[in-house]
Amino acid sequence: MSFAAYLMFGLFFLWSFLGMPIGHAMLAAAFVYLFVTGQDIAIAASQSLNGLFSSFVLMSVPLFILSADIMNASKITDRLFEFANLLVGRLRGGLAHVNIVASMIFSGMSGSALADAAGPGKLEVDMMIKAGYKPGFAGALSATSAIIGPIIPPSIPMVIYGVVSNTSIGYLFIAGVIPGLLLGFAQMGVVAAIAKRRNFPTEPPPTRRQAVETVKTALPALFLPVIMLGGIYSGAVTPTEAAAVAAFYALLLATLWYRSLNVRGFVQVLIDSARSTAVVAITIAGALVMNWVVAAEQIPSAMGAWMISLDMSPAMFLLIVNLLFLVLGAFLDTMLMLLIIVPMLMPTVHALGIDPVHFGVTAIVNMMIGLVTPPMGELVFLIAGVSGVSVAAITKEIWIFLVVLIALLFVLVYVPELTLWLPEQMGYQPVAAPAT
Repeated sequence: MSFAAYLMFGLFFLWSFLGMPIGHAMLAAAFVYLFVTGQDIAIAASQSLNGLFSSFVLMSVPLFILSADIMNASKITDRLFEFANLLVGRLRGGLAHVNIVASMIFSGMSGSALADAAGPGKLEVDMMIKAGYKPGFAGALSATSAIIGPIIPPSIPMVIYGVVSNTSIGYLFIAGVIPGLLLGFAQMGVVAAIAKRRNFPTEPPPTRRQAVETVKTALPALFLPVIMLGGIYSGAVTPTEAAAVAAFYALLLATLWYRSLNVRGFVQVLIDSARSTAVVAITIAGALVMNWVVAAEQIPSAMGAWMISLDMSPAMFLLIVNLLFLVLGAFLDTMLMLLIIVPMLMPTVHALGIDPVHFGVTAIVNMMIGLVTPPMGELVFLIAGVSGVSVAAITKEIWIFLVVLIALLFVLVYVPELTLWLPEQMGYQPVAAPAT
């Protein structure tokens, strides 16, 4: 790299460390590079930023954010929680299992770990604490269960990965189903083991009338992922159009069916969604400019040639990359890793014959684990903020979940069939035999 490129990356990390928002730090650092190298800042920036607004796929991101905000504001998530309680509440440690199942259900609607934590997460922590669970355990479980959100489709990170890697978003979505379910089942296994040792309580069984009423109330909301994913895989709609359908259907449920969202509430939802979208848009814009610089410096091709010269096997490459992601995920923003680091690695991924769908899903699982990994786990701080439980108490309880999640991650990495089997049933042809 040139001196200007080193300067750009150095300033970016310095400004990020000092607290500047990631998107602003990327934009400012990239503009310094363009100024130092005498590039036309206006032309380079306009070409890069046009990529943000000309991408039809990226339009799905604000629509998924809007649908999640509508469901949280209108208390649709509360009804999903009640339905999850009906399914698994009678198990030992019932509310802990309900926490996980509710996240698995909500993940089929929101596509965002932060939306899951901010919505159902607060309710789950409050109810578990009232039932006698330790606050730290309740917070740790709510944080780790929220990472399922971007794995089971839809998924905002998968949309971003699909754009930067030119990979089918539809196949990425379907590839995330089994890994997402395995993440949920693994966490339920941890809860079952802890519940027996700590003698967690069970929830009283509902009456038949209560069960029927719960199903009737939750059923319209449960149709949302069916409509959305059915539309995508039948070919009726694109992922972006499915996101629009999801937002519109959530709005209909909130206003006409449940009647839990008034005009003032809807205006606040639009404001909150606009703010969240602006944060994502500025981050993507900054990444596009930095990617322009990265391409100009020919960093991906140089990195790919260097890695290939090391004569690494696909298995060794996957091991190194996943260990790298686990370390970086504890400190860096997920969006930054998707937008800057993943594009640098894709030439090597293709050169080694690693399937991009498998690589994308496992990379996103890895990055989601980073959201709950100390010291900078974003979901840990979010759950602490919305629930009032201390970060220290959550961190103390989260390690057993991290060990199990990391073990499952490497199972997914080295058993590609778990990720690729469903896409293959839908007609997907892997680009190469599974890496060994």
